[in-house]
Amino acid sequence: MEPTRIIAIRHGETTWNVDSRIQGHLDIPLNDTGRMQAHRLALALAGEPITAIYASDLWRAYDTALYVSRAVDVDVTTEEGLRERSFGEFQGKTFAEIEAALPEQAMRWRKRDPAFAPPGGESLLELRERVVSTAERLAARHRGELIALVGHGGVMDVLYRAATRLDLQAPRTWELGNAAINRLLWSPEGFTLVGWADTQHLDDDTLDETYS
Repeated sequence: MEPTRIIAIRHGETTWNVDSRIQGHLDIPLNDTGRMQAHRLALALAGEPITAIYASDLWRAYDTALYVSRAVDVDVTTEEGLRERSFGEFQGKTFAEIEAALPEQAMRWRKRDPAFAPPGGESLLELRERVVSTAERLAARHRGELIALVGHGGVMDVLYRAATRLDLQAPRTWELGNAAINRLLWSPEGFTLVGWADTQHLDDDTLDETYS
């Protein structure tokens, strides 16, 4: 049985990324840099035989997916299961603000306590269950095909850990770059890592000439 090939993509940059402000489920749009990144991403993927594109319904991910959609002529299907982790009451704040107001909770978050959930938000365990089950369901629908999953930093982190069999508390040594190209395989045995954090397309200044 042929595996499903997956291109996993984090959305382009937002102003809140620049400010290190927690977005979570808040619907923050791409900034000018993010739109440029999405354009370059689309050009890089234009020749890929993508048969389906699934994106978080939050605008920063959906908008990124629309650029790819136009390049490969495949519609985008929204999928709430690809949303960023919900950070509840932490959303809209910086880590420094949370650390000042809630030092104990900030420490549990920093230490990646799998069971810790911000008030009104999700734990890492809940996020992993949601993301992995969503990605498995979508991949199983397209066996032998190439699909794109467009989501968020937390979603990319979960997929990387699933593919490399790393636990939730393992220190992160990999990049989660905006609009980077990450490649995975899925079979009923699970996910496998093929390539990660390809950003060559974001460094090619000649692509700016075709941006509008």
